[in-house]
Amino acid sequence: MLDVRRMQVLRAVVGCGSVTGAAAELGYTPSAVSQQIAALEREAGAALLERVGRGVRPTAAGLLLTEYADVIGRQVAEAETALADLLSGRTGRLAVRYFATAGASLVAPAIARFRAEHPGVEVELKLIDPEDPLPEVKEGRADLALVVRLPGGSAVEGVRLVHLLDDPYRVVLPKGHRLVRKRVLDLVDLAEEPWVGSEWPGPCLAAQLDACAAAGFRPDFVVQSEDYVTAQGFVAAGLGVSLIPRLGLGGRHPDVVIRKVRAPEPVRAIYAAVRESAPEQPALRGLLGALRDVAQEER
Repeated sequence: MLDVRRMQVLRAVVGCGSVTGAAAELGYTPSAVSQQIAALEREAGAALLERVGRGVRPTAAGLLLTEYADVIGRQVAEAETALADLLSGRTGRLAVRYFATAGASLVAPAIARFRAEHPGVEVELKLIDPEDPLPEVKEGRADLALVVRLPGGSAVEGVRLVHLLDDPYRVVLPKGHRLVRKRVLDLVDLAEEPWVGSEWPGPCLAAQLDACAAAGFRPDFVVQSEDYVTAQGFVAAGLGVSLIPRLGLGGRHPDVVIRKVRAPEPVRAIYAAVRESAPEQPALRGLLGALRDVAQEER
């Protein structure tokens, strides 16, 4: 097998036209250069240089290996540049998983900021259920995922959760409802109301149920929609009231009224999940920073 470093020594000798000149260029002794060439000739099974006056010139085999050494040298230089770009966060690829209501409010503006600072980094975005992406992060199929956890939820082995913001729920009432005159509602005000469900079973629904339990009642769901836009449509039709997180109210129905709620205020916590054992990535650090900045503005 040919030694790549010795091929670069041969390249220097051919470029300089002498062993002495190559030794000065490389910072070696002439004897060390000659030893490297001799070893390369043994590996190649052919003479690589021939003497011409006081200098040397390549044989056909030497010229062939010199041309390949040129190619290898350029490739190594390109690899070093590419590696430096990757390690500095100028290039690379990040796989990101997000859920629908975080898309427009958090992910879109964060990605826009990130791309302005890291234009060479490719970002793969994939919509996913807020409960599902943790296995993808743990197994390395995703670099970052946005997830919903209950405030104070337990740790997840192998995953580091970075808190972004708490997303409070708002009461959605039909226009003309008796409670619209109140600017802020106590959660118990809704105890006797029919409810329109807006969440799938999971941490988002648990945030509602836990808050209602703390207020001393369990909501009576008369409609299950599991979709914020659809839930608003049912509320507008007068079928009940609903709780929808603030980030989910981007497309507000014209025939509903939104009010804050307290005692207690239901809240879902949104986190960025990354793998604990993942190597340091400046690009990932930059994306986390962009998400934090956007989340801070949403609070």
